[in-house]
This record gives sequence, structure tokens and C-alpha cells, in this order.
Amino acid sequence: MGLFDKVRGQFIDIVEFLDDSRDTLVWRFPRQGNEIKMNAQLVVREGQVAVFENEGQIADVFTPGTYTLETKNLPILSTLKGWKYGFNSPFKAEVYFVGMRQYTDMKWGTQNPVTIRDAEFGMVRLRAFGTYSLQVTDAAKLLRQLVGTDPQFRTDEVSEFLRQNIVSQVGTALANSNLPMLDLAANQQTIAATLAGTLTTNLADFGIAIPRFIIENISLPPEVEEALDKRTQMGVLGNLDQYAKFQAAEAIGDAANNPGGAGEGLGLGVGMALGRQMADSLAPQQPAAAAPAAAGPPPVPGAAQPWFLAVGGAQVGPLAVGDLPAKVATGELTPTTLVWQQGMGAWTAASELPELQGLFAATPPPLPPQA
Repeated sequence: MGLFDKVRGQFIDIVEFLDDSRDTLVWRFPRQGNEIKMNAQLVVREGQVAVFENEGQIADVFTPGTYTLETKNLPILSTLKGWKYGFNSPFKAEVYFVGMRQYTDMKWGTQNPVTIRDAEFGMVRLRAFGTYSLQVTDAAKLLRQLVGTDPQFRTDEVSEFLRQNIVSQVGTALANSNLPMLDLAANQQTIAATLAGTLTTNLADFGIAIPRFIIENISLPPEVEEALDKRTQMGVLGNLDQYAKFQAAEAIGDAANNPGGAGEGLGLGVGMALGRQMADSLAPQQPAAAAPAAAGPPPVPGAAQPWFLAVGGAQVGPLAVGDLPAKVATGELTPTTLVWQQGMGAWTAASELPELQGLFAATPPPLPPQA
């Protein structure tokens, strides 16, 4: 390399940044002691801005385009360096390229549950996670507040800071929504849009905005989700009696399909018992029959059997034969009264029994017609 080639190498004539990382927010042009050549070309691509910094002080900012670096394009830097009358010579300055596009697929999540008060379930703990997009709105503020002299400032260097800001707002947003816990999923987009606006306002001093915020899921602790699942199952089942019958049928089917299981090991007797249980469980429920009267001691040999009367839908008795005239006198026993005695097949009207017909006064037949 000749002398002139070495001198020429000390001057930079193209200043640009080709981002192939997809996560670089700020990149400092590696001057490495070289000076930027006056009239050099500055190339700023879409989604970038170039910021010139002189001795720690931010000077000129260039939006997308191609520029020739000269004093008229560097008014602030020219003033800081004291250039006058179009002074044309190489100069030293730090050049930072700042990405202005949206950086997507940024992750967030609540490391610890957020406790809120729910009108139906009381105190509940919620977890949430999702994604968001990050965008630089003010390159100068970002350089002053977060980047400093970092030569390559990536999204992972600011992600934890942003996650903490997000989590601090998520609990507030969920509580202030005044929505029942079961309605949060239906209103996730509304809550997310509110959070995006709140976070953008809070991060304005850092030159950062959150143009898109997504809540992918809001979840409960596992034990609470299990309780809700049981409650849902009960609501779906509805009639627990029918569900018990269904379970009995499933159990019998499983036993039949398991040759080495209970169906074979317990034998035919258990199988028949299961069948009877299944039949009983599937049979329609019948109203319980009235319990028969408690049986008394056996009758004394040769004694008359007691009588039972059906009076006003109730059973009266047992009554001895000698008690029946008094019942006739009170009107409880009439010819149409149903009576029963041991040995009879069914309740019968008293007038149809020869042994009771004598209790009722004889009624003369109708008079014959007059001639």
C-alpha cells in the first residue's frame, strides 16, 4: 500500500448501515479513529434515521434519503465545530443509526399472579401473557435516556425494562375494567388497546411507543381452573340421576370388554347383580306404595276375625264384630262402605257380605202401582 493509499484509507466517504440482525435498535458507525470525509455520502434507508453527535452532544438528524455531507447539510455540527465560510476538510463525529420501524414479536408475561377482586368469585389471581410491538418515536430522546455510548443497542437490552412497565399496568387495567372474570376473554382486545395507549404515554420520555399490544391469554391458577371445570361439568350434565345411570352403563360395558378384569374374576353372580342394578337404575321411578298395616299377633283359634273399614280414604280398624253396630249408628259404616277381613281377596261393599247385611235396617220395596 502506497502512502497516498494509506492516507486515503483514513478518510470515510460512505456512511451507511445495512441491518441484518432484525433486532438492532441503535448502531454506531464504526469510525475507528478515521475521519469522515467532507462531501462524503450519507445513506439513510427507510425505517432509519441517522444522528450525528459531536463530543457527546447531539447535533444533526437525517431522515431517509441520500445526502452529501457538507456544511449546509450540517448546520448544527458546523456551528459546534466553528466552521465558517464553507470550511471543507475531514471531520470527526459519532454517527448513530436508529431503527424507526416497528419491532414485532416482543414478548411479555406476568411473572407473578395479579390479584384482583371479582364480584362473583371474590379475590382471584390472574396470569396473563402476550406480545407487543416496539417503535422509536424520538431518536434523540432514546439516545439520551437509554442508549448512551452503547455501540449496538438491541431490543433485548430494553425488553426487561418494558416488561416491568407492562406488568405494572396490566393489573391496573384489569382491575379498572370492572369486568367479571368470566367476561375478560371477550374484552381482551379492548383492554389491550387501552394498555397500548397508556404505555405509549408513559414511555414518551424515552422516545418509545407501543403501537400494538396483544393479550394472548388470561388464566387462573390450576386449582381454580379445576374447580371451574367441575362447575361447568355439573352445568352440562344437568340431571345427576341420568348421569348416574349413564355411569352405571359405562361401568358394565367396561367390565364386559375386560376379559381378565372384574367381569370374569367376580363370576356370573356379580355379573347378574350388576345387571339387576342396571335394570333398577334405568327403570322409571314408581311412587312408593302405601305400607301395609303392621301385622298383629295371630288370631285366637275359633275367634271371629276383626274387620277393617275404609272411611274417608283412611283405614279404620281392627274392629270386633260387636263394635260394628256402633259404627253403623255413627254413620261410619253404611251399606256402601268398603270393608275387609283376613281371608278376603279385596275390599268389598258391606251390603254385599251376608254376615254384615243384618246390621242394616231392612228397607221395604217400593209400593205396587195403584190400580
